[in-house]
Amino acid sequence: MTGSEEPPSFRLAYVPGVTPTKWVRIWNERLPDVPLTLVAVPAAEAAALLRDGGADAGFVRLPIDRTDLSAIPLYTETTVVVVPKDHVVAAVDEVSVAELADDIVLHPLDDTLDWEHRPGQPANERPATTADAVELVAAGVGLLLVPQSLARLHHRKDLTYRPIRDVPESRVALSWPQDETTELVEDFIGIVRGRTVNSSRGRQVTPQQPPRKRETGGARLKPAAGRSTGKNPRSGSGGGQGGKRGKPRRRS
Repeated sequence: MTGSEEPPSFRLAYVPGVTPTKWVRIWNERLPDVPLTLVAVPAAEAAALLRDGGADAGFVRLPIDRTDLSAIPLYTETTVVVVPKDHVVAAVDEVSVAELADDIVLHPLDDTLDWEHRPGQPANERPATTADAVELVAAGVGLLLVPQSLARLHHRKDLTYRPIRDVPESRVALSWPQDETTELVEDFIGIVRGRTVNSSRGRQVTPQQPPRKRETGGARLKPAAGRSTGKNPRSGSGGGQGGKRGKPRRRS
């Protein structure tokens, strides 16, 4: 490596609610010489960050424009409604859209859910962020629908959340620029997909040892089952008599 070359590194973006700890740990175990840097990014800005080269790959929320980005869907999150602990919804295990028809449902500008028809009654203004919407829920202004991981991220002692049926769900994906599918990106794809360190797709493949040849020269072969090993080849096998055959002794 010449002095003008920079050592390899990997930048991983992630949106709020995604916890990349497990994958980062595996990366550090497999590629300890390639530092991984985490880049936190708002969900609405993740695609632009990848296009501008701000990260090599990133965890994003779908849908995104895939014109020049590749994406591997990873998992789908349950959508929940965030309510004050004394709200009637807190008394049930699950809620339907119809049960929120008379409630004000906040719609923050950074909402990650792909709505066709939003439930409940709209607020006079849209909060700028999910964090701002959570503060309004705590103040009794309205309710909030978010992916479960965001409800956990913004947890407060005076709030709770319940799953809600028949609403959009958030899908999390690993994304990267199509024209920048580097070896390091392939390495991280392998980690996320659960490939082992010996996978044929990875660069950390351990070469298999050639099979050892069986050594037969000078080796003593075991006798086949049932074959006599006695020194006398004339010894009989019938009736269980294995002694020597000879003349009967004369009685005195």
